[in-house]
Amino acid sequence: MNLTGIFAFIFILGAAVVLHEFGHFIVAKLLRIRVETFSVGFGKRIWGRRWGQTDYRLSLIPLGGYVKLGGDDSNAGLEEGAGEEIPPKERFDLRPRWQKFLVGVAGPVMNILTALAIPFAAALIQGIPASASPVVGFVEPNGAAAVAGLRPGDRIVSFNGRENPSWRFINGEAGVNYSAEMPLVVDRGGQRVQLTLKPTVREQMIGGKYGELDLQPDLGVEAVTVDRVVEGSPAAEAGLKAGDQIVMIGDEAARSTEQVKQYIRKHPEGRLRLVVNRDGGRVELQTPERRSDNKTLGFYFAAPPLEPVGVGAAAAHAVELNVEVLRLTGVALGQVFSGHRGIGETLSGPIEIAQVSSEAANNFGWEGVFNILAFLSLNLGIFNLLPIPVLDGGMIFMLLVEGLLALVGVKLSMTVRERIQQVGFVFLLLLMGFVIINDVTKVASRWRNSASPPAATETK
Repeated sequence: MNLTGIFAFIFILGAAVVLHEFGHFIVAKLLRIRVETFSVGFGKRIWGRRWGQTDYRLSLIPLGGYVKLGGDDSNAGLEEGAGEEIPPKERFDLRPRWQKFLVGVAGPVMNILTALAIPFAAALIQGIPASASPVVGFVEPNGAAAVAGLRPGDRIVSFNGRENPSWRFINGEAGVNYSAEMPLVVDRGGQRVQLTLKPTVREQMIGGKYGELDLQPDLGVEAVTVDRVVEGSPAAEAGLKAGDQIVMIGDEAARSTEQVKQYIRKHPEGRLRLVVNRDGGRVELQTPERRSDNKTLGFYFAAPPLEPVGVGAAAAHAVELNVEVLRLTGVALGQVFSGHRGIGETLSGPIEIAQVSSEAANNFGWEGVFNILAFLSLNLGIFNLLPIPVLDGGMIFMLLVEGLLALVGVKLSMTVRERIQQVGFVFLLLLMGFVIINDVTKVASRWRNSASPPAATETK
């Protein structure tokens, strides 16, 4: 990981944590509840500054953060020493349950709002991709779509139970349900044909598996423009440059970025002929026989044209994008519990988040960084709503339990509350340990695979 990747990881993780804790902080301040500590990280205080009644600090373990409220003992195990006496009017534990609920839910809400705000702002500034009708343009021979019976010109009217699906939904379903057979219905010449498709399973660059349909949508002919060339890659060695428009690859005319991707994927070795338009002239290039570690030539395509939208369409786009992420996450978790997907493949820890952050920053700049921040914020917000002690969802759940017990005149003792918090904290430590070990295992596996490449013959 280079310096850019390290800074990207620190920014993404730090921003997600700070925004979450800021939600608790600002609502507590608005309700005039004393905030004793605003900590990024857990454990021993390594740096900080006190402003007013609040100690703003960085702590030793950078895997989260917390806000310590006056009179709240839920984070007592994270603090060192005894706190000062808090006036009753500033104590969190003496506030009504509705105020405690607002403070507890504010952190996850802030994360969810961040996940919505990033694609909303991007849609207003840049626009959104044009939504193409799900018409099949090209079917790869012997691929998943061909085996299912799909043909060029078919319009997909139903896919895995969803009527009038978008390409985003279709690709998302195929990606996460890579081991399942999915029903679909196509309109072919005015007649509806029922088919069943099982995606082709492929390996992700950062580990894990996903499914592909082995087809290309009919988007018409689009410009295939190079956005960036990776230094030292086969594409760079061939002389490809940013701004080149690819017009031929092999003996095929370049019709779309997806078609060019598929052609490169189908030719994992050997030299490839590229013809590009550059500065008003036509240049012919030839790639070397080798490929990059991820079996590509090592260049990135320019984004497709975007359509300008207003506030309403941008908001709808942001909501749709986040709902789709949540739905696919739920599908993946459901596959874990049903035994169709390994838990180690599904969960990611700080090491893998760092790798993804680095790749996003190096390949897509600030746009990639903010996209990862939106994804992480959404997952952090939802995870914190789970009814696990120490998490916000655990506190909200305890408020609900206490409210129900109060109806029959029963109150939880402080000893019981402390034991529940301790169990929750131990559970989180075990979960952190698991995801870190899981990350290390996946990284070690990829290193072993890359260190033992298949033998290759180089021709001069």
